[in-house]
Amino acid sequence: MRFTSEQRLDDDVLERQFTLGEIPGILWTPGSGSAPAPLILMGHPGGLHRLYPRLMARARHCVAEGFAAATLELPWSGDRPRSAAAEETRADLHRALEAGEPVDDELVDRLVLPLVEKSVPEWRAALDALLPLPGIGGAVGYAGGVISIGIRLAVVEPRISAALLFAGSFVPRTMFEEARQVTIPLQVLLQWDDEGNDRQAALDLFDAFGTREKTLHANMGGHTGVPHFEGDAGNQFFARHLR
Repeated sequence: MRFTSEQRLDDDVLERQFTLGEIPGILWTPGSGSAPAPLILMGHPGGLHRLYPRLMARARHCVAEGFAAATLELPWSGDRPRSAAAEETRADLHRALEAGEPVDDELVDRLVLPLVEKSVPEWRAALDALLPLPGIGGAVGYAGGVISIGIRLAVVEPRISAALLFAGSFVPRTMFEEARQVTIPLQVLLQWDDEGNDRQAALDLFDAFGTREKTLHANMGGHTGVPHFEGDAGNQFFARHLR
C-alpha cells in the first residue's frame, strides 16, 4: 500500500488517498492524539470519484464518533481496467430494466458473483495493510453495499466483528445459502420503496441470515432517500460491537 495524497479536513479528520497495488482507496482517521480507532470498511456500488461526496460524508460521520473509515474502488469501476464481460452484463441489465423485463437469476449471477469473487480478496488484502497503521486498532466493521460483498466478507473474514448491510442491490440465490452461515451481529438497512430493489427478496434475505443478533431498519422512500438519522443509528450499532 502506498499513500498518494493527504489533506486535513476542517473537522480535524485526516484524509489519505492510497493505492493497494493498482487499486485506489481512501482512508479517513481521527485527528492526532486520538486513541487507536476501530476501523469501518465502507462498501459502495463503485466509482470513487462519482461517489466521493457521499463517501466523505459517511466517513466524517464515522470519524466524529471515534472510528476510522476506509474504502476501496470496486473491480471494473472508476479508473480501474474494464472487463468486457462485466460491460456486456451491465448492458444486458440496462436493456432489461429499460424494457420493463424481469431480471432473471442468470443475469444476476453474471452481474454479482464475479464482483464478489474478485473484490472480497482485495478487501481482505486492504485489511492486512490498514490494521498495522498507527491510529488504527481494535475490531473491524463493514458498512454499506454491495450487500453480497458484505455477506461474503462476514462469512470468510474473522477480523470483521459486525456488519451494517445496505439492501438495494441484486442478490444471487447462492448468496442466500452463504447468508445462513453469517454469525456476526448485523444491522440491515432497507428502503421500502427502493425502485431498483425487490423488497420481498430483501426481506427473505434478512430472514435467511443465521446470526442470532440481527436488526432490520426499514424506512419509507426510494433508493437515495435514506434518512440522516440512520447514520447515527449505524454509529450506535458499531459502538456496541466494536468497542
